[in-house]
Amino acid sequence: MKQLIEKANILIEALPYIKEFSGKTVVIKYGGAAMVNDDLKEATMQDIVLMKYVGMNPVVVHGGGPEISALMKRLGLQPKFVNGQRYTDEQTIEIAEMVLTGKINKEIVTLLNHHGGSAVGLSGKDANLIIAKKYEARDHRGLPEEDTPDLGFVGDVERVNAQVIQALTTDGFIPVVSPLGADTKGQGYNINADLVAAAIAGALKAAKLVLLTDAPGILRDAKNESSLIPTIQMNEVESLVETNIISGGMLPKIEACLRALESGVAKTHIIDGRVPHSLLLEIYTQKGVGTEILL
Repeated sequence: MKQLIEKANILIEALPYIKEFSGKTVVIKYGGAAMVNDDLKEATMQDIVLMKYVGMNPVVVHGGGPEISALMKRLGLQPKFVNGQRYTDEQTIEIAEMVLTGKINKEIVTLLNHHGGSAVGLSGKDANLIIAKKYEARDHRGLPEEDTPDLGFVGDVERVNAQVIQALTTDGFIPVVSPLGADTKGQGYNINADLVAAAIAGALKAAKLVLLTDAPGILRDAKNESSLIPTIQMNEVESLVETNIISGGMLPKIEACLRALESGVAKTHIIDGRVPHSLLLEIYTQKGVGTEILL
């Protein structure tokens, strides 16, 4: 009986959050270990379907860089990186589209449908969802960086035409978006999935943008997981970057969060996708997990 009461208390704890976010949109950037480990895949898909059933409108944006590299090597091609970022030539953009839209996207759709959702796969090219432009490196403040390397067909989001996503969520579907887009001349681009998720969240004026990562969140001491910073205000970000508390792979995620907040998203979150059901823990519990970045 005690265990049953504890389960009931968990549901009661979630009740105010279910009420608060019913009918609201949350954009989820799905990547890292949660895309690789089978148990984490199942847990994440269950979380997203549950969110839909309790009244939220989840929108999933996914990456897939490691699988692109793996297929390139199988085809006898060597992935090329410039300053840690993938160089994308004509062959690479073709492979990226095959992997992202043809393979990973459909796997996610299938898993969501298996768990009771009604998921629909999209590329950023569908219905002109993402109008892209050539990538120009920017810092965490959104300012152009000097000596931007040429990355080939790596793009950035110029604008999002959100009507197709709005139509799908209104009709009860879960959109799953691969991070590809095309410019006004039809040239295709591979785009960082964090930035795509941020742009879509902004276009939808989402209640939340949640980035799944392979880290507990933002740590004051990278070697000490107990130094997690639970909440950061936008005006604190610059000092955290200058002191290298935010650095490396966390920088593009912070950039995505800032872009989302500036475009009208209410809250952004960087959470540990290695924790089973981390989405539910972040959204439907008092303590949450990971780091939230707020205006």
